[in-house]
Amino acid sequence: MNTSWLLWLVLSALTGSPVLSALAVLGFLWVADRYTVGILPSPFRALGRWQRASKLQRMLQTNPHDRRARYELADLWVGRGKYAAAVEVLKPNLEAGDDDAATLFLLGVAYLGAGDAARGELLLEEASKHEPGYQMGAIDLERGRFRLARGDLKGAIEALERLRAARPGTVEGRVLLARALDRSGRDGEGALMREEAWKEYVIAPGFQRRRERLWAWRARPSRPIAYGAALVVVLALGFSLVSRLSVPDPSPDGYGYYGDPGMASDSE
Repeated sequence: MNTSWLLWLVLSALTGSPVLSALAVLGFLWVADRYTVGILPSPFRALGRWQRASKLQRMLQTNPHDRRARYELADLWVGRGKYAAAVEVLKPNLEAGDDDAATLFLLGVAYLGAGDAARGELLLEEASKHEPGYQMGAIDLERGRFRLARGDLKGAIEALERLRAARPGTVEGRVLLARALDRSGRDGEGALMREEAWKEYVIAPGFQRRRERLWAWRARPSRPIAYGAALVVVLALGFSLVSRLSVPDPSPDGYGYYGDPGMASDSE
């Protein structure tokens, strides 16, 4: 926030328009986020998902028995954190006989997010029985994430250790495991796990680095802080330069400027 404030001050001094400067800062932050951390939502992607969810809801109003539409809408709701809504829209699929690993997994995550840990864990266990290696450890990733959130540290560590074995290059899994180890009093192991997460990120292919960049920066938060500090220094130097290059005030009589040697020689 301090960096954004300083950038706004510099742009306001250059343009003379605080409103345009604020819009420019927001645009700069969004573009910078796209190429660095990637934590800000894409407005185009969000709009597309909102339109798709609206279309699916209309489809279900016309045909409530469209199980494919129910699954897709529940997936969108889970992605937006609307877990209770996802449970309500996907539960009829399970009641209708859809007991495949994908449905069990998605409904299990929805129940966990909605606060029903018992049903969520049961459904994930059933999904694991149907397909033990579902999406290279996705079941254990969600188990670890939600167990950590509700304070089941032992269970979280067990699930995340299995994830690390099933998905050796995971950065997110290692960062979550480091948090669980820290909260269990195993700070040394947590630090080693964060270092391991960063090393995996460095050697990962480009597509994986883009997907896990936020988790890598959580493993080594000094990186974004250092970048932010460097930007503050650059902006401060720029602001200082702009102040020195400011135009001098005109003289009271309207002729020339104070300290203008050319005007002084003309008057002699």
